[in-house]
Amino acid sequence: MKGILKLVRPLNLVIIAFTMYSIRYFLVVYETVNNRQLINLNGEGFDFFLLVISTVLIAAAGNAINDYFDVKADRINRPNELVVGKLISRRTAILVHWICNLLAFGIALILSARNQTFWYVFIHLLSINALWVYSLYLQKKPLIGNFIIAGLTALVPILCGVHFYVQQTLIWQTDINNDVFRYWLDLLIEDGEFVWLLAFFAFVNNFAREIIKDIEDIKGDKEMSMQTFPIAYGQRTSKMVISLLLGLPILFFGIIFIIHDGKNELSVVSQIALFIPVILSLICDLVAFFIVLYAHKRDSFKKADRFVKLAMIFGILTPFYWMIAWV
Repeated sequence: MKGILKLVRPLNLVIIAFTMYSIRYFLVVYETVNNRQLINLNGEGFDFFLLVISTVLIAAAGNAINDYFDVKADRINRPNELVVGKLISRRTAILVHWICNLLAFGIALILSARNQTFWYVFIHLLSINALWVYSLYLQKKPLIGNFIIAGLTALVPILCGVHFYVQQTLIWQTDINNDVFRYWLDLLIEDGEFVWLLAFFAFVNNFAREIIKDIEDIKGDKEMSMQTFPIAYGQRTSKMVISLLLGLPILFFGIIFIIHDGKNELSVVSQIALFIPVILSLICDLVAFFIVLYAHKRDSFKKADRFVKLAMIFGILTPFYWMIAWV
């Protein structure tokens, strides 16, 4: 049992579930405070719970199949963290993969039937097959494998948006005024901008993390004749791409803030107070940016990886902070 738990990486699964529930919490509480009747809570909560379970199961299956194919490389790159072949057999790993995927797909069928939509089945099939193809083939190729994993990470908040779209809940009418919370929250919720922003931040941060991890794993990947981006184009070019990706959230948020700052009479201090978790997230990205810029050793890239992950955690906490601070 211990080996299976290590195989599926429970902490990562908890983060996924926490992300999804942070989005739901944000939308449901915001509606309640504004006396809006846009979310039919009768049955929606159970459907959302099933969606979270199926998403977590797909992620667990992806972790299992990735370790299944990465045994030889992991013996070199992460000998102390090796699970398949050490704690559990390869047969057990592939069995965990198929059981998790079958359960997840079964839940997708139930959700699609209950809500009379093909979206759940389509997204689940896309994710399951993308993870399989990535583990078997694409992770050996420069950038495309990193792009796939970053895209699947960004798909988590998008899947939440699809859920509420299916429930016909993202039909917001903005009522912008000079209240610091109301202005920005209305702005972010209208047409689901909040979901797309989370997906954007998840994508660029995870894209950067994947390349950072490829630099960490150069030694083992070379032994396996993999052509990851750092191997194909060198560490210097990889660091430039990582720096560009980490700089994008800072630049993007700055542009949004400048554009909308002149459209309201809110004080700068009030707006900064609203975005404290976002600012902390951007600071973590900035720290990772400079670490990567001057990194030469594996330990430095590991440190940068931790700061990028911390930036993503602050992003997840943002909806809870908004609701607690405002309500």
